[in-house]
Amino acid sequence: MKEEDLKDLEKKLWEAADKMRGAVPVSSYKFIVLGLIFLKYISDSFEEKYQALIDEGYGLEEDRDAYLMDNVFYVPSKARWEYLNVHSKDSNIGQIIDEALEEIEKENPSLKGVLIKQYNSPDYKNVNLGELIDIFTNIKIGSKEAQDKDILGRIYEYFLGQFASNELQKGGEFYTPACLVRTMVEILEPYEGRIYDPACGSGGMFVQSIKFIKKHNGNARNLTIYGQEKNPTTWKLAKMNLAIRGINNEGLGKFADDTFHNDLHKDLKADFVLANPPFNISDWGQEKLVDDPRWKYGVPPKGNANFAWVQHMVSKLSMNGKAAIILANGSLSSDTGGEGDIRRNLIEADLVDCILAMPPNLFYTVTVPCSIWILNRNKKQKGKTLFIDARNLGTMVTRKLRELDENDIEKIASTYRKFQNNENYEDIAGFCKEATTEEIKENNYVLTPGRYVGTEEQEDDGIPFEEKMKVLTTELKAQFEESHKLEYEIKKNLEAIGYGI
Repeated sequence: MKEEDLKDLEKKLWEAADKMRGAVPVSSYKFIVLGLIFLKYISDSFEEKYQALIDEGYGLEEDRDAYLMDNVFYVPSKARWEYLNVHSKDSNIGQIIDEALEEIEKENPSLKGVLIKQYNSPDYKNVNLGELIDIFTNIKIGSKEAQDKDILGRIYEYFLGQFASNELQKGGEFYTPACLVRTMVEILEPYEGRIYDPACGSGGMFVQSIKFIKKHNGNARNLTIYGQEKNPTTWKLAKMNLAIRGINNEGLGKFADDTFHNDLHKDLKADFVLANPPFNISDWGQEKLVDDPRWKYGVPPKGNANFAWVQHMVSKLSMNGKAAIILANGSLSSDTGGEGDIRRNLIEADLVDCILAMPPNLFYTVTVPCSIWILNRNKKQKGKTLFIDARNLGTMVTRKLRELDENDIEKIASTYRKFQNNENYEDIAGFCKEATTEEIKENNYVLTPGRYVGTEEQEDDGIPFEEKMKVLTTELKAQFEESHKLEYEIKKNLEAIGYGI
């Protein structure tokens, strides 16, 4: 399937599925649609493997090991898409789907408690589930060919983005725009090791990390995933998002919980941390955690959790660990509640490797720009921090939404790599600047990139300064004389009709 055909398919599927909305809020509707996409995927995958076994002369659909060996979920007969399609117009189709999901969980321990079984809920009585089943029936998204092209992943990611756009989630509660995540992944280069996200949403950081490995012909099994999510339904979404891609989701824990108050990975030391924690949350329960050992660089203020997230992630880094964290821009300069002291201590500890100022309009509803902090336990450039001002990068793809393309992402990532490796790196006025800790200290430990990179140099047009001034004064003189001439004409005309000035 060509790229343009896939984009057309994504759009058609969304338009068709979106017609079904209206009956329930988008916050609930996304689980109806994504749950059916998941069902279609595992059914396609099972049916193809089942047919392959028949062709090989086995014909044993009950031999679960034959499916598990190929990372294929076992799907009981009454949970397969063919069965659902036959009964799609039955009045109790909601009950049939819920029972199918129940059977799938029983057969596949990694999905236990993950699938959202609400199709028979009275809240969904006005949703035409049969029509939704019809929409997905004619596309193969779980076959080997479809998996090789990651068709389901593309559709799933596209739908997550569309739901985020329609649901108006501030800052991306369950979804971080893919271009932002790709930028972080390209900088960290997580080829192998342990990767952690303490506010993992629907699991986009993990998905992009696996894509990075595959893009560079690495082995995805060399990356072990750990994550935590507070919202129970979003946690289930993350579990499904990883499961459909064959990624082990056990590292997301057995339930959803608050990272600050019940850390599910207390002993973890990660090689990579990637996160987009919620911006500026004020009700994070600081009063119960004042003496927490994670606050090595200062107790975060009660009214803002930004530096609680930062210090939690620093505490999870191995001796050579690196983190990429999306934060509100206020974290770059705020002195409120001791935040300035925490920032100073992080800088003095030589943890701040790079700060990126990102463009506005990258999120669906939050137009303000954000920043990406790159923290490093073992910096290659000791005592130095790279500042990148990427605010002018990206293209407006709609009236309200901006995206970074591959060239933008590579420009940022290659600049960081050059700085890291001290190879052909050069400061570029208006874009990037290598600053020492002493320079940052002179700027009161403020980390706003614009303060360091300066303004973009204008090209010299070769015209001498004296000549430019001569032209400018001539133009100003002409404008002055013209305005006086106009004033004289107006005065003269008014006097002619009896109005003197």
